Amino acid sequence: MHAIAAPGSAADAMIDREARELDRILREGAITPLFQPIVDAGCQGIFGYEALSRGPSDSPLHSPVTLFDTARLTGRLVELDLLCRRLAIEAFAALDLPGRLFLNVMPTSLLEEDFREGLTRAFLAGVGLSPERVVIELTEHLPIHDYALMRQAVDHYRRMGFQVALDDLGAGYSSLRHWAELRPDFVKVDRHFVQEVDRDPGKAQFLHSLLEVSRSLGCRVIAEGIETPGEQRCLRGMNCALMQGYHFARPSREPPRRLEQPAPTPAAVSGSFGASAAMLCRHLAPVAQGTPVPEVVARFRDDPELRCLVVLDAEQRPVGLVRQHAFLSLFTNPFSHSLHARRPIDAVMDRRMRLAEESMPLEALSRHITGSTSGSQDDFVIVDADGRYRGLGQVIDLLREITALQVRSARQANPLTGLPGNEAINDTLAARLADDAPFVAVYADLDRFKAYNDAYGYAQGDQVILAVGRLLQEAVGEAGFVGHVGGDDFMLVLDPDGARMSCEAILARFARFIPTFYDQAHRRAGGLSGRDRDHCEVTVPLMTLSMAAYPVASGSRLTAMEIANVLAELKGQAKRQAGNSLFIDRRGDGIMR
Repeated sequence: MHAIAAPGSAADAMIDREARELDRILREGAITPLFQPIVDAGCQGIFGYEALSRGPSDSPLHSPVTLFDTARLTGRLVELDLLCRRLAIEAFAALDLPGRLFLNVMPTSLLEEDFREGLTRAFLAGVGLSPERVVIELTEHLPIHDYALMRQAVDHYRRMGFQVALDDLGAGYSSLRHWAELRPDFVKVDRHFVQEVDRDPGKAQFLHSLLEVSRSLGCRVIAEGIETPGEQRCLRGMNCALMQGYHFARPSREPPRRLEQPAPTPAAVSGSFGASAAMLCRHLAPVAQGTPVPEVVARFRDDPELRCLVVLDAEQRPVGLVRQHAFLSLFTNPFSHSLHARRPIDAVMDRRMRLAEESMPLEALSRHITGSTSGSQDDFVIVDADGRYRGLGQVIDLLREITALQVRSARQANPLTGLPGNEAINDTLAARLADDAPFVAVYADLDRFKAYNDAYGYAQGDQVILAVGRLLQEAVGEAGFVGHVGGDDFMLVLDPDGARMSCEAILARFARFIPTFYDQAHRRAGGLSGRDRDHCEVTVPLMTLSMAAYPVASGSRLTAMEIANVLAELKGQAKRQAGNSLFIDRRGDGIMR
């Protein structure tokens, strides 16, 4: 077994190096502005660009997260924020980009004593840009405590002609309260709710509700993190026009000025993945257009359970429905048979019917069915992409599947962080074991979280949990998996290459940001005042993070449950190390680099 502790001297040396590097960056203005387009699917064009800042590519402060963390830690946040803002404005004007410029602004920088009003407008005047083309995008990485001051800052920008956007709605620090308190012109939905929205009815329902609320408030929603055509189509089907993500373009120094492929119109929108109308399809032999009425009567009398028949034209496209109850009621008197005996079914069929393409996501189908005020609510006709008959679906089956999907989604996500929960964690471990490729399972646990929660309250404790979840997601990226076991416990599944570096980066970043959750007196004292079991006064140190890593080799015969049991044991070893620590198990054949 091998244990690595994050010693204070090494951490101090790293902070000192990063502070010197930040000083150089600020002195030389060594920030590179990148731009990512925000697409307006309604007009099939580019609405504007979000400006993103990067440190030098060969610098330890290349990542914007590390860059701004260092600036906050060294008291130079306002200086960095204004430099990034100025360089973004100058680059946007030099490139002569169309549309609006979305400028990221740290809310806390607006409240700093050394923040000077009017500088952003002066930067714009210097390059001839109008404030009406600029949106101030409030990017939150720390909680807002003084909403009165924050509202004053937002009102100040609005008086100068700027609009305001709120970033990452649905994640982070009380973002729904930010929306209510600040009343932004735009809200950008966190990418978690956009990823695989075309496959996840729960996420689709959340976004649908969010769009309804935004419309009632006169606020526009921007969906972030779109990476697939399916996500784009699903959102467009909800009438979400503003979108951003790798599907359209990555951040670049010279971004595209137009869409290479036009966004689909609402008429072309339909999902094509996952739970769709096809799973509800029950094929029943149809009736051809022109079939004599007596033949259809015989079909219903031969099969009393038959509720509905579809009438097709010569190209196998539905033209009407024959519903058992309404159809047989035509023959309630002695003259009915002679009256209808020679008539074709076209004369008595119901031409009102609901059509659903087989690839339509269940959530979209549910809105389509329940939003209509005409026709029967019991049956709908399922067709292929060319409109040809595939079968019939029943609303009761649709409701059953929608409920099952929502329950499954809720069960697999932690209600606080939205991260995958225990069932999804087990499924991920089982899938990695089935792939027979090496990986590293990592358990992350906060130390002394209960003492903090007791002192500051559960609401502030929730903010810590959210911040840790976000830190883990950002550090791991798309190459790994982050799950929330519950409380202050998390699970990571990483590839062996780079796993150790990722864990050490998480510990370093955690050490930098966790003191910001304590008030000044507790930071100065090095912890919270409390009493031990003998009622003696003690100081409970600031929270630390313990990580236990278990490398799993290819060919392993372990189960997901056995890995979880091993990690529970290793967690105890990790928590016995002082400070922020990483404990790596060396008993197996797995490798962690």
